[in-house]
Amino acid sequence: TICALSGMSTARDVHRYRGIGVGMCLIGESLMRAADPQVAIANLCLDPADYELATSSGGAGGAYTAGTKIVKVCGLTNAEDALVACRAGANLIGVIFAEKSKRCVTAEQAKEVVEAVRAFGERTKAISSLEEGDKAGTSSPLAKLSTSAALLEEATRRPAVVGVFQNQDPDFIAEMVQTCGLDLVQLHGKEGMEACSKTGGAPAIRVVDIETDPDTGKASSAAVEHLVASLTTDPAAILLDTSIKGEKEGGGTGVIFDWSIAEKLQAEGLPVIIAGGLTVENVKDAVGSVRPWGVDVSSGVEASPGRKDHGKVKSFVRGAKEAAIEASKGF
Repeated sequence: TICALSGMSTARDVHRYRGIGVGMCLIGESLMRAADPQVAIANLCLDPADYELATSSGGAGGAYTAGTKIVKVCGLTNAEDALVACRAGANLIGVIFAEKSKRCVTAEQAKEVVEAVRAFGERTKAISSLEEGDKAGTSSPLAKLSTSAALLEEATRRPAVVGVFQNQDPDFIAEMVQTCGLDLVQLHGKEGMEACSKTGGAPAIRVVDIETDPDTGKASSAAVEHLVASLTTDPAAILLDTSIKGEKEGGGTGVIFDWSIAEKLQAEGLPVIIAGGLTVENVKDAVGSVRPWGVDVSSGVEASPGRKDHGKVKSFVRGAKEAAIEASKGF
């Protein structure tokens, strides 16, 4: 009998190893972090029938505990800065099309970034590794997002470009996907989860604003419940950003939201990317304490709006990856 000794944290992991003939698995971190180890064991779906039931009825199959796998550098406006981020080890390169942003790019600028990133990764077309998740046929949003996260990790071993949009027409988004060659899109407005299926064929990251009280720095106690209830199978990933209570739009605040929200969501089985106020100085704390699936930075590594400080970009990516390795020790 073959026994898998590491890298096992979700029912999907168990199912994947079971499919190649592994007969035993050693589970550590998921149980150590679980409030109720008995429930955590049940959520791993050691019986194949339990896995089929969980993935068809809304469960993700255990908490997300694999740590930080994705580093995104956003707000790029030129190929030079994009290549610095790629060489530093960033997985996702963000170009912003939102008209109100100081970092808004033209189609020509975005295409220049895409061409540079593709050349760096020695590829000639957009990533396609997320298609498996779309064909999985699961009706469970949590299971779909868990699967998509694993596929996105694999697909972005070579960096990919994300186009960021906010309350913009689906036809315009589809046009930019095709014209510029975007790998993914990120929806940052009030479009809703379902809009993630209307992006011209590109997988979509759905941004969810975590409303934060400027005085206490805390979010609503019901934020986790509301977010999980709102999920659909349309997004490929979920990114949490800060919105300030009383302001209309979130994002670009440079303010940290209540990171405990990310921890609680991942305990529910939802891998999340966190953004908002991340810098070279605090990224290690974020990765070490929260262990989010991904981190996203923009203004925190800038020399000026739209121009990156190359030293900060390198330090941020290095800090995130070093902290991820350190946080995984002992589990």
